[in-house]
Amino acid sequence: LGRDLVPDGMIVSPRGDVAEMGAARFFRRTGEGVYDMDDLARATGKMVGFVKAQVEAARPSSVLGLGYSNGANILASVVFAAPDLFNASVLMHPLIPFEPEVKGSLAGRHILVTAGKRDPICPPNLTSRLEAYLRADGADVTVEWHEGGHEVRPNEIEAARRFFAGVPVEGA
Repeated sequence: LGRDLVPDGMIVSPRGDVAEMGAARFFRRTGEGVYDMDDLARATGKMVGFVKAQVEAARPSSVLGLGYSNGANILASVVFAAPDLFNASVLMHPLIPFEPEVKGSLAGRHILVTAGKRDPICPPNLTSRLEAYLRADGADVTVEWHEGGHEVRPNEIEAARRFFAGVPVEGA
């Protein structure tokens, strides 16, 4: 998907280090939509360090983030913890069931949130609440909805493609 969205980009795809019923996740939870906040903090710090090391090694002109579901949740948490790390991020079906504390300002950061109007895992009101948090912290936010649930639909892929194509490159 990354290559489809940003054909000339360098792709780095980390994998979560927490197993949940055989699936790799980025952090533990104690139930559906109930996060182990200590483990989220651990995973966020680890991911911030990982991305910073990648950026230092590659020195890219911009850093773009893309995550779906649990991947969108850890990406959002990293954006809150290190607002200057990503130039732009696509959060596909994120669930942020807590009030985020942004460590700085999201001014100048571009964020696309995609969501389903009938998503049983991330209800639309929580998506709208996340949008409000991001805007309040200065982010340039776009939201792309579809009529379905937690699945990724073609309009989300196309919105992400357009979004990444329109992100200003640092220093250009």
